[in-house]
Amino acid sequence: MVSEQVQALCKNIIDEVGKVFVADNDVILRKILCGFLAGGHILFEDNPGLGKTLLVKVFAKVTGCEWKRIQFTPDLMPSDILGTKIWKGNSSSFELEKGPIFTNFLLADEINRAMPKTQSALLEAMEERQVSIEGVTYQLKPPFIVMATQNPIEMEGTYPLPEAQMDRFIMKLSLGYLASAEKECEVLKRRIEWRKDDPTCDIKPVITMEQLLMLQSEVEKVYVDDNILMYITEIVRNTRVNPNIRLGASPRGALALLKLSRAHALVSGRNYVIPDDVKFMAVDALAHRVILHIERIMEGRVATAVIRSIVTKTEVPKSFTRENAGGLL
Repeated sequence: MVSEQVQALCKNIIDEVGKVFVADNDVILRKILCGFLAGGHILFEDNPGLGKTLLVKVFAKVTGCEWKRIQFTPDLMPSDILGTKIWKGNSSSFELEKGPIFTNFLLADEINRAMPKTQSALLEAMEERQVSIEGVTYQLKPPFIVMATQNPIEMEGTYPLPEAQMDRFIMKLSLGYLASAEKECEVLKRRIEWRKDDPTCDIKPVITMEQLLMLQSEVEKVYVDDNILMYITEIVRNTRVNPNIRLGASPRGALALLKLSRAHALVSGRNYVIPDDVKFMAVDALAHRVILHIERIMEGRVATAVIRSIVTKTEVPKSFTRENAGGLL
């Protein structure tokens, strides 16, 4: 089992976010935390007004790291994200004026409202944790995580993210409407208590940046049995032969599912991965990486349902035992 300190830190993060953000349960919060700990970038796609931006800001403040926000618009330029070199008269030289990408948590709000050229400015940073400005490469300090939001409606004036950029996100999540009237009423009650629309300025971090980096390093220590690795591989390979899918998930999708499964095991208090960890994260890790046949889309098929069906039909490893788990079970 993982240490009590690790379990306590994970629980504190979820509990603190839950004090501000109202959710039907902690599933969505656990998934976001897994994305954080896996060191991946997360895309939120949902209808307007469901709290996507608030949730991202709360997570950023709770973790105690530096964060910045970019409102993506059609006239946003790459230099507005990365920065540029400007002439300094006092030193008679060009000096870098860093853009908002030089931070720990970058909130890319309504990312699909910027032109493809501007969206592409994030590609190098998201994949290699570095940016190139006028031929010079600058490393981004860890942790570096992009949390992007976009609405699936109001398509006028938007530029859909290309597949290459979608693949950079370790997972795509949707919040959805609250299931019960009581939960939705709780949102109104909290707004009255806050006396303001944005309560994030009053949030105190529950962990430090050093502790967050420690949690990320603990994810790399989580044991994964060979049979679990084959299980992940089979799920990903099945996306490439499914009749509903035109383009299946790449090896990067398998790596994303592996990272998220290890992170979920850690959040669950285990130092080993079980098949349920893979099942829990599979849809969020893979659905945005596949492209359905246009005929299936016109029939009303959606990627999340197709991936869920693939996971259900993929045989779960039965030989995952105490012995081949290295005695960690």
